[in-house]
Amino acid sequence: MRDLSGIVKAYDIRGVVGEQLDEGVVRDFGAAFARLVDGPAVVIGHDMRESSPGLAAAFAEGVNAQGVDVVSIGLASTDMLYFASGKLDLPGAMFTASHNPAKYNGIKLCRAGAAPVGQDTGLAQIRQDAEQGVPDARDMAKGTVSRRDMLSEYADYLRELVDLRGSRPLKVVVDAGNGMGGHTVPEVFQGLPIEVVPMYFELDGSFPNHEANPLDPKNIVDLQERVRQENADAGVAFDGDADRCFVVDERGEPVSPSAITALVAVRELAKDPGGTVIHNLITSHAVPEIVREHGGNPVRTRVGHSFIKEEMARTGAIFGGEHSAHYYFRDFWRADTGMLAALHVLAALGEQDGPLSSLTSAYARYAASGEINSTVDDQQGRLAAIKAEFGGREGVGLDELDGLTVNLPDGSWFNLRASNTEPLLRLNIEAADAASVAALRDEVLAIVRG
Repeated sequence: MRDLSGIVKAYDIRGVVGEQLDEGVVRDFGAAFARLVDGPAVVIGHDMRESSPGLAAAFAEGVNAQGVDVVSIGLASTDMLYFASGKLDLPGAMFTASHNPAKYNGIKLCRAGAAPVGQDTGLAQIRQDAEQGVPDARDMAKGTVSRRDMLSEYADYLRELVDLRGSRPLKVVVDAGNGMGGHTVPEVFQGLPIEVVPMYFELDGSFPNHEANPLDPKNIVDLQERVRQENADAGVAFDGDADRCFVVDERGEPVSPSAITALVAVRELAKDPGGTVIHNLITSHAVPEIVREHGGNPVRTRVGHSFIKEEMARTGAIFGGEHSAHYYFRDFWRADTGMLAALHVLAALGEQDGPLSSLTSAYARYAASGEINSTVDDQQGRLAAIKAEFGGREGVGLDELDGLTVNLPDGSWFNLRASNTEPLLRLNIEAADAASVAALRDEVLAIVRG
């Protein structure tokens, strides 16, 4: 029996192609998924990685062998796959390794209506079945594969949700990072009063220009420079599968994903007063403050898309945001879509005359460290050492919803949590000013890396 624990993560499947992930393993994942969802068909999309079409086809074979049909939408962003799952009311599989390097690939799975599949909602069962091998269903005919292009339907739906027709003309630099944004942006932005300056729109899973991970500052340097060169109103960068977006202002300065969360939350609350807004626990404290100020109900949750989506379903939330630049919309089947968030930001910018830096400054109240990763052998031991050091101090509050959150008497706080996918501890800090962030960072890292 094979061991797939190394590639079945908390809320997706991801591994090195040819070593951990091959067509045989993926065929069994497809068969196991078909058994789990027990429906008439599965919709499948894939990104631009060289291995993606073959892996998607192998998955489809596994699905078909269980007597279940496949609807293939071909090249797609992850949020386009979620759109197809919602629109067609079918479970879905997206082949992508998101922002990971070229040698990786993976599968993001959802039930009909883009409902999440995580460890507790089916992924553990899929792993178990795939490890044992899934026999073909012998009591029914094999399923069929049909093809459907949903790009224009996806674009039309997004433009219905955010009306940019009344916007002033905007000039926006878009860095697709050779990922799926190069496929979806031209269709979505067609006909809008937005001049798009494209960067790295050529689909290339070897990522020849930079990694398709805009949360790493080195990967947005080109975008920042181009925004300044073009005298553009804004810049937008997408990750490899284009489900996350990162924004820079007209000066080329990064806009915090927490500020984007607050901005979009205010727009959604204007449409649905009193609504619930989900935010994860490393989001700026400005987010719940601003949600309350606009009559909304903020709800805090763990990091990770399956947790956010489950909490949105439980609470009926209208919107959710993560500091990793994932944004979730009730009107988009509670799924995450960076493209819809980008349209909201541009609509807000185009509705007024000021620059993006002025618009977003109202939503950025505190200084933050960004995510600081430390490779450690003993994650739990380091967490325990931090808890022992800070827990006995007067006025300090501890919270273990996800890792360890330490709230200090001066209003500053930090969260330290183990990565779901790597041997890392991830640290996020927020305080009144940059000097306070730096001091707290040095104190915590001395213990974590000590």
